[in-house]
Amino acid sequence: MELKALIVEDEKTSRDILKNYLNKYCPNVQVLGEAENIDQALELIRNNELDLVFLDVEMPYGNAFDLLEQVGDINFETIFVTAYNQYAMDALNAHASYYLMKPISIEELIKAVDYVTEIKTKENALHEEVLIPKTNPVNGKITIPQQDGFEVINTADILFCKADDNYTEIYLNNNKKKLVSKTLKYFEDALNDGGFARVHKSYLVNVNEIVKYVKGKGGSVVLRNGKQIMVSASKKSDLLSYFK
Repeated sequence: MELKALIVEDEKTSRDILKNYLNKYCPNVQVLGEAENIDQALELIRNNELDLVFLDVEMPYGNAFDLLEQVGDINFETIFVTAYNQYAMDALNAHASYYLMKPISIEELIKAVDYVTEIKTKENALHEEVLIPKTNPVNGKITIPQQDGFEVINTADILFCKADDNYTEIYLNNNKKKLVSKTLKYFEDALNDGGFARVHKSYLVNVNEIVKYVKGKGGSVVLRNGKQIMVSASKKSDLLSYFK
């Protein structure tokens, strides 16, 4: 797994050594930037999505703990790199993943990076599992993935879903629409047990919202909000089975 990293260190020689070690012994670490003080580090952290920050404790105009306090919500792992062992307890309290002493041991550096890689791999696996749109038969909810996490929607609030190439438009009963980067088939599977019928190659409908069926080769359905949706001939029998 690739780790996007930042090196925060006031000494250029130390930054260069760490970067060279990472390039040679930890190829999964991509160094996105370097900072020599808190202000530079703060700007880089706020403008990049990072997995890991290598953090020197002592810096001009503050220290590592001042930086972490200013960052606030921390969504990356930290590896402290310092010549002073008296900060170990503070680093532990700051939820550091690892504490490296200078001069850096290559063996310890590899162990530190492997440890963070394991943490992020498990975190991403859990994240992906949660972000898979799925219904809960107990509470009737579905998760909708977003860039910063996910949104929870009551399936009863969904009127219908419409295919838009590899995206799906989800129409809600509050006149709102959600555009999700998943195919309609994806939601058809996710809502399989939630009372939703695929009535057309482009439409997945909440059966509980149907108030009328209009006869025809395939016919059409009218939803509670007045929306009329065509039913394909191949989907007609599946739809009508809900009303037997």
